[in-house]
Amino acid sequence: MGWWDWLRGKKDPATEGTTPALEKGLQKSRQSFWSRLRTLFATRSAIDAGSREEIEELLLSADVGPTVTEKILQGLEKELKELPLREGETLADRLEKVLLPLIQKPFSPPDGHPYVILLVGVNGVGKTTTLARLAYRLQQEGKKVLMGAADTFRAAAVEQLRRWSDKLHIPLVEKGMGADPGAVAFETVQKAIKEEYDIVLIDTAGRLHTRTPLMQELGKVYRVIGKALPGAPHEVLLVIDATTGQNALRQAEAFMQATACTGLVLTKLDGTAKGGIAFALVEQTGLPIRFIGIGEQAEDLLPFSAEGFVRGLLA
Repeated sequence: MGWWDWLRGKKDPATEGTTPALEKGLQKSRQSFWSRLRTLFATRSAIDAGSREEIEELLLSADVGPTVTEKILQGLEKELKELPLREGETLADRLEKVLLPLIQKPFSPPDGHPYVILLVGVNGVGKTTTLARLAYRLQQEGKKVLMGAADTFRAAAVEQLRRWSDKLHIPLVEKGMGADPGAVAFETVQKAIKEEYDIVLIDTAGRLHTRTPLMQELGKVYRVIGKALPGAPHEVLLVIDATTGQNALRQAEAFMQATACTGLVLTKLDGTAKGGIAFALVEQTGLPIRFIGIGEQAEDLLPFSAEGFVRGLLA
């Protein structure tokens, strides 16, 4: 099972569970709020008023959010009412069962060749690095990959992609700082069609979600890609820095209004103790998490597994 299969929404049973890399990446979250939650659960077989309040406080502290927190509590209470704990079973086991459907979203990508992926998000979330890592992984699967540098507001972004292009030997379409990002995106897709590339990855400028003109321009880039190839972009990945906590929810709302986002990428999960923001994001946006970033290396961008993520938090 390769990365392209993951990208197309097919799952590998061998990667459904947690892995050493994922456990390490979630270490801060696990050792703070989630380990305390597990310890609390280990001493209880039911939820009374006192423990409910304590569980609620821990979940909110982990940035799970009030809506998801209440769903978790109600789910646990329903589980225990309908089926008491069996011998050897703990509340943590039931918690895993309740958490999974809250973060597990089906994904059915449309067909497209070349398959065009647009990356969006605010400044500093790691879009350009994420794009390069994804390009590398797909290249390793034998796919013919083309990158487009439509972040023309920041000279460093173009240069950063150029360095990645040279290092990975993946072609890059770029026109330099100040160029029309729509024109870059259009030319990238046209080149991919003409030269029969499998995958197109297009970077966009990081923009504050409060800057209306820039958000409108993002919508223009999206429309231009559709003119170059009807049905494209096939996927719009909203890249979110997990360390920003509840502010990530406001970012997601603004970007979803500007363009038709299809999935989330959570970066810097290894740098936060509040990995619960993943649950709040899925709840608010309804979008699947497609990839997570848990480190600095190219291989630290992982396809998201709901089972692995939940087990990594509760391990």
